[in-house]
Amino acid sequence: MGHLNLPPSKRNPRQWKLLDIVSAFFFALVLLFFLLVFTPLGDSLAASGRQALLLSTSDPKQRHRLVELLELGHHHQPIEACPADSVDHMPCEDPRRSSQLSREMNFYRERHCPLPDETPLCLIPPPLGYKIPVQWPESLHKIWHSNMPHNKIADRKGHQGWMKEEGPYFIFPGGGTMFPDGAASYIEKLGQYIPITGGTLRTALDMGCGVASFGGSMLKEGILTLSFAPRDSHKAQIQFVLERGIPAFVLMLGTRRLPFPAFAFDLIHCSRCLIPFTAYNATYFVEVDRLLRPDGYLVISGPPVQWPKQDKEWTDLQAVARALCYELIAVDGNTAIWKKPDGDSCLPNQNEFGLELCDGSNDPSNAWYFKLKKCVTKTSSVSGEYAIGTIPKWPDRLTTAPSRALVMKNGIDLFEADTRRWARRVAYYKNTLNVKLGTPAIRNVMDMNAFFGGFAAALKSDPVWVMNVVPARKPLTLDVIYDRGLIGVYHDWCEPFSTYPRTYDLIHVAGIE
Repeated sequence: MGHLNLPPSKRNPRQWKLLDIVSAFFFALVLLFFLLVFTPLGDSLAASGRQALLLSTSDPKQRHRLVELLELGHHHQPIEACPADSVDHMPCEDPRRSSQLSREMNFYRERHCPLPDETPLCLIPPPLGYKIPVQWPESLHKIWHSNMPHNKIADRKGHQGWMKEEGPYFIFPGGGTMFPDGAASYIEKLGQYIPITGGTLRTALDMGCGVASFGGSMLKEGILTLSFAPRDSHKAQIQFVLERGIPAFVLMLGTRRLPFPAFAFDLIHCSRCLIPFTAYNATYFVEVDRLLRPDGYLVISGPPVQWPKQDKEWTDLQAVARALCYELIAVDGNTAIWKKPDGDSCLPNQNEFGLELCDGSNDPSNAWYFKLKKCVTKTSSVSGEYAIGTIPKWPDRLTTAPSRALVMKNGIDLFEADTRRWARRVAYYKNTLNVKLGTPAIRNVMDMNAFFGGFAAALKSDPVWVMNVVPARKPLTLDVIYDRGLIGVYHDWCEPFSTYPRTYDLIHVAGIE
């Protein structure tokens, strides 16, 4: 049978339409194949897919598999960068999560970490225009504006000497709200009442520190000040402090104990920190008392000390200090200075705050996610000599085995062996591995498993400060570190650390699981 040739007007239009679609789809697939294989578009799409996997939490099994590959070193593709808006991201201090939490006792401004499956597996990028930081000691006075281009503090606090923008830099004149003419003259005034010089005081805590003009100025007096503030409306204040090379930590006094051992600090300072010390039955003053050494000093400048319209708050503050037998050394303008007694508090006594001594079940150095206690820590509840005057002055205290080391079996021998070991290892780091310790290239250092602080002690002649971290699941030896005149915190390494990206020049770890 021959073929029937119909004129064009008689052909089936539906057949031609379907054939056109199939043909176009086929050619589109071929074109897409060549684009993906032979052009940069394929690499770009693949990278986007990898990043989606890193950021995804919808498939926990696939995410866990990726984590395993990373930990085993079998994931050979580079880890993608996080989105550009995450340059200052801190997982446990995320304002978006915190804003949904209770405001009672500033709970929402404390640490609140995401679940592991909610943490993106990507690398925090630096801000656009990031430069190698200004080196110490020049960084004490200026940093690159482009490394943290946040002008809020400079705009609002520049007239008080906090900081100001000058060309490509942020400049730090050394002032503060309570000392706009500079922290140096303020510290000189404090020296009239407390032993700033001479090595009697070594460890200090500055609460609500701003840009740490106080802590930075105390360094030249030989006093190592750990400054803290929350992540709050003064955007990046702790980030500025760290970029300057001053010891600092993101932290909030809210519902939990601060992550430090009992009787750690020789001096505790608050300059307009606005902590309501007498609220909640003086719970916050009680926490300060836990941290302050016997015979240590408490300095509060600003509200409520002789402050207009805060007569009651000032009266209450003096009352709670009297209830704990603190000696009021001086009231100089809006600055009050107290000295803590060297023995057990004079409690129990009649006081309007209902303060009582803690019982024997309370471990005052247990401070990792530990709810604040409303009882006062007994000095006698901690064994050893740790009061001001009973421990050696700085720098002798660095190498003298503290009696609190005896909390461990053969503690004194362990302390001395640890000190010798790290002196040898640090010499090896410098001379053989060529780690740039002792040079301006390294200022901010972390030791992730500090034990007795031997690594930090071996760096005593270097221009560095060390954040000594004692893992919360290991023996709580952080009190020994503070007795040596060093600083640090408790932390559980199953969670992110409370600091900004790009904080440390060197991170050191030995023997951590």
